[in-house]
Amino acid sequence: MADAPLRREVPSTPAVAPAERFAARTAGMTASEIRALFAVASRPEVVSLAGGMPNIAALPLDALSVEVADLVAREGQVALQYGSAQGVPALREQICEVMALEGIRAVPDDVVVTVGSQMALDLVTRIYCDPGDVVLAEGPSYVGALGSFAAYQARVVHVAMDSHGLVPELLRTALHTLAHQGIVPKFLYTIPNFHNPAGVTLAVERRAEVLEICARFGVAVVEDNPYGLLGFSGSAYPALRSMDRDVIYLGSFSKTFASGLRVGWALVPPAVRDRLVLAAESATLCPPSFNQMLVSRYLAGHDWRSQIKTYTEAYRDRRDAMLRALETYLPEGCSWNVPDGGFYVWLTVPEGVDTKAMLPRAVTARVAYASGTGFYADGFGSRQLRLSYCYPTPERITEGVRRLAAVLEAELDVMRTFGTPARLPATPPAVRDGPQAPSPHTP
Repeated sequence: MADAPLRREVPSTPAVAPAERFAARTAGMTASEIRALFAVASRPEVVSLAGGMPNIAALPLDALSVEVADLVAREGQVALQYGSAQGVPALREQICEVMALEGIRAVPDDVVVTVGSQMALDLVTRIYCDPGDVVLAEGPSYVGALGSFAAYQARVVHVAMDSHGLVPELLRTALHTLAHQGIVPKFLYTIPNFHNPAGVTLAVERRAEVLEICARFGVAVVEDNPYGLLGFSGSAYPALRSMDRDVIYLGSFSKTFASGLRVGWALVPPAVRDRLVLAAESATLCPPSFNQMLVSRYLAGHDWRSQIKTYTEAYRDRRDAMLRALETYLPEGCSWNVPDGGFYVWLTVPEGVDTKAMLPRAVTARVAYASGTGFYADGFGSRQLRLSYCYPTPERITEGVRRLAAVLEAELDVMRTFGTPARLPATPPAVRDGPQAPSPHTP
């Protein structure tokens, strides 16, 4: 008779809820206000002026479909296989050619290809920031960056902008204040061109000064530049990286080619590259070879410069439609910037209106926007909102602004009847707040 199997007594343990097992750093990981809007804003009856989705309708899809088929037929064994964690060598060479349009001289060895520039930003934050470290960022700032900083438990100190971008004197003040507390920020995160969400551009004469200030205080600079080639003047601004080889530069093909391919990159000093590659390996092992090889073929075989020109012409038309509609429909007391590229207008509403509280009423009126509080780490921005003109047609933009104006008028009517409700200060301290009305246009 076979021996009976041994039975081991497993000690009973008290039930533990999954949330109790999470790492402490996950407490800072919350859904952004922008992402929460997507489900509502995608409804066809809603005019969405909220999301920054590129308009890819102008892409030569027929030619690209042939390119995809040929890529699989000729190079499928490579394109569908694992690749290098640093990225396809041919694409890294081409990325250097793209960056040269902004005055950057780079070598492929210093380029690390990532799954979109968001991944590059996340990896840079991972290798630089310990919990409690300080990061400087413009106020307002890109919501995806704020999410990465929160995920790694970094503390964000906002520095204000005006109509010419980040204000050097306020940057200097913030760094002096932190120095008196014994704090050296890990880096300055900046979007110098056609800022998301503020729509402003850092003045060329300020760029060297910003770099000099950061160098003096021993602070690294992370330049996020997804919109740099989408200027309406037809010429590109010089990148910060073109002035200082120690700048960490983040780029992306999401705005100039196709966002769904998720191909971005980081150009980093050699001392940073190896750690960034190791971090990339632990995150994804390697970026998708197929997507990179398709982008490489597109750059090699298509007139991508003319395609960017087509994009910018379409975005200029949409921006103009938005500016005309704002001028026509918005009530007195509103002001906004006039962007010279990119995707966004930053709008300031009259005193007492809370754009976050107003948003559900706007959605009921079938228009969506991004409230300003989502672009601050400290809850400010209640009088601001971001309007995106990149995706809707000019006609839809006009209708969306008309609906938004009606909602604003209704808010103001309630305030006139019942008085202004108590709110947070409309203009927070300079080193925390962003532009209330960069490059203001007041009707």
